Amino acid sequence: MLPELTIPIPAEVRRALRIPEREIVARLQLELAVHLYEEWLLTFGKAVEMAQVSRWHFAEELAKRKIPRHYTEKDLDEDLTFAGLAGGADGR
Repeated sequence: MLPELTIPIPAEVRRALRIPEREIVARLQLELAVHLYEEWLLTFGKAVEMAQVSRWHFAEELAKRKIPRHYTEKDLDEDLTFAGLAGGADGR
């Protein structure tokens, strides 16, 4: 397993952010997850995991930003499994 990654942000940059200090980590996690998803670098599930929000919240965030879902057969399978429909898309 890879260790957790830490990205240093210089103090001057942190002070320049127009985000309340208590919200910086969560906001930057969400922003990075959305961007990586939009660029096809993360799946929906992994982007949700990175953002540490619910699937519903992440989907709403994408819709708010007019970012289309990248919906693959694997995504459908994950959604069906998440919904409790055993076997996913192929019916197994």
